[in-house]
Amino acid sequence: MAPRIIETGTSELLCSIEEGVATLTLNRPEKRNALSENLTPALRAMLLDLDLDSEVRCLVITGAGKSFCSGGDVSGLGDAESFSESKMSEIDRIDQLKERQRTLTCRLYNFSKPTIAAITGPAAGAGLCIALACDLRIASTTSFMTTGYSKIGLSGDYGGTWLLPRLIGPAIAKELYFSSRRVTAVEALRIGLINEMVPDQEFGARVKEYALSIARGSPIAIKLIKENINTALGNNLEDSLDREATNLMTCARTDDHREAVKAFIEKREPVFEGY
Repeated sequence: MAPRIIETGTSELLCSIEEGVATLTLNRPEKRNALSENLTPALRAMLLDLDLDSEVRCLVITGAGKSFCSGGDVSGLGDAESFSESKMSEIDRIDQLKERQRTLTCRLYNFSKPTIAAITGPAAGAGLCIALACDLRIASTTSFMTTGYSKIGLSGDYGGTWLLPRLIGPAIAKELYFSSRRVTAVEALRIGLINEMVPDQEFGARVKEYALSIARGSPIAIKLIKENINTALGNNLEDSLDREATNLMTCARTDDHREAVKAFIEKREPVFEGY
């Protein structure tokens, strides 16, 4: 079956759905897929739409060409819309950025289905934050990551200073923010920044296999597993145990659970329908 192509409203963001896997491709290869006033609003809107699409069981975010996302378009920071020259008040600029962050980083972090960042080339600045907000990260051997902010005299946005320490610890996160140095895929795997590193020539096939293996799981169970883990980061043990009990009993009432037990007895792979 051919992928279902979804209209995003701009050529700068491509979307397709195949076998339960939705793929969002940032499509500004000439700009290393830097975020723009067309791409970013479309990305926010598609995250809402795909979260509600019952066909989608897993989301992959990747970049066209040889880059994942180089972050904000630095070449535009000195134009008439820059921080220093904007006619907006500082309070309005802060409120605008808060809203933009919530409707991108929070929306992606709280996406109810598993999310995978498929990283080739650079993932920098806000682009790195998009990758960090995903549940899983798979990277090609030639990819690299950098916070980037200190090199352009900025302190960071889009949640990186919250997300990165939770993956690799505060000391290493601070060092990466202070230095803005490049982190190779080899180092990223070693420090826990990515889940898997794949040779470039095998990357596309491995990402597809990786995503399909998740999409074929029980949608209800995986959604609640993600909820358990995400909320546990801010909860104590007792609250987490209570949530686990409630969510497990929800799963126990589903057809998917009964199908899994039946498949186990019959020594076959279960077929999950999401009920």
